[in-house]
Amino acid sequence: MAKVIIGIHGLGNKPSKEILEKWWRMAIEEGLIKAGHQIKPFIFELVYWADLMYEKPLDLEISDKDSPYYLLQKYMPGPEILFGEDHPKRKKILDFLTKQLDSIFLNEDFSLNYTYLTDTILQRYFKDLDIYYKEKCKDEDAQKCEIKKVIRQRTKTILEKYKKDEIVLIGHSMGSIIAYDVLSFSEPATPVNTFITIGSPLGIPIVKSKIAKELEQNHFNKTQLTTPPSVFKNWFNFSDIEDKVAIDYQLGDDFAENKLHVKPIDFEVYNDYTINGERNPHKSYGYLRTPKFSEKINEFLQYRKPTVWNKLTSNIRKLLIKQARQASRHPQHL
Repeated sequence: MAKVIIGIHGLGNKPSKEILEKWWRMAIEEGLIKAGHQIKPFIFELVYWADLMYEKPLDLEISDKDSPYYLLQKYMPGPEILFGEDHPKRKKILDFLTKQLDSIFLNEDFSLNYTYLTDTILQRYFKDLDIYYKEKCKDEDAQKCEIKKVIRQRTKTILEKYKKDEIVLIGHSMGSIIAYDVLSFSEPATPVNTFITIGSPLGIPIVKSKIAKELEQNHFNKTQLTTPPSVFKNWFNFSDIEDKVAIDYQLGDDFAENKLHVKPIDFEVYNDYTINGERNPHKSYGYLRTPKFSEKINEFLQYRKPTVWNKLTSNIRKLLIKQARQASRHPQHL
């Protein structure tokens, strides 16, 4: 079994797939080296979907900063010394705010209040996510209604490509939503050793409401949001307390454990990505090289199962995932 790391990028236009894939891998390896870990062989592949939203990728050759294709936030090695600090007051404010947002916007059945307001916020500030969730389209926008299906199929295809291997799936920002959806709703499900979310908006009310709605459409139990059934070992969630996209920085109280007893384990980290003296606590490269993230990747790369058990455990995994899905569809029998 090969060790495979699959990434899904987040919101906004990106450089080409080849460049972005290269930079993600460089950031992962940079973190491992800085943390003193020996880099074991692994396959890395990126699920790239920016081309479905944007006409052309961001371009390293463009120097005009006013161009929509100017690439500002390139991969840059991080500093040798981390300057992260505690934010106890900010945590208290965020904890209070996220609870209030849930109580205002979410009903007990996860249906959404004030949809006109949430729709406006999506359309204005999160264009990619608005397109992803678009269900009703005018004729001229019909292609946008297919984007969600295409993105999910790309993700599913890459997961199936490595179904005989050990997989870590990393979702950054909107990529964490895509990853969650594919792991939860795609059939057949590819078993994933470890699910990692970085800078994730999975805890915000509109996203939880969308997940619950799809659970209902697929005849799953929607009374509680859970870890995807195909995640069989770990779900690690990494958030920088100053990351405005990951405003709900703790997913452990939003998603219950699955039938394999996996639930989110939250880590607060310091995202050191800085460009031209300005820090971006949401940038993927910074998350991918944080010491705690590197520790978890190293544990995955170092661990080797006895070969004799590989086929047996793979079959058991598939059986447990199948049973978990069936149980979710028929909660009254639990």
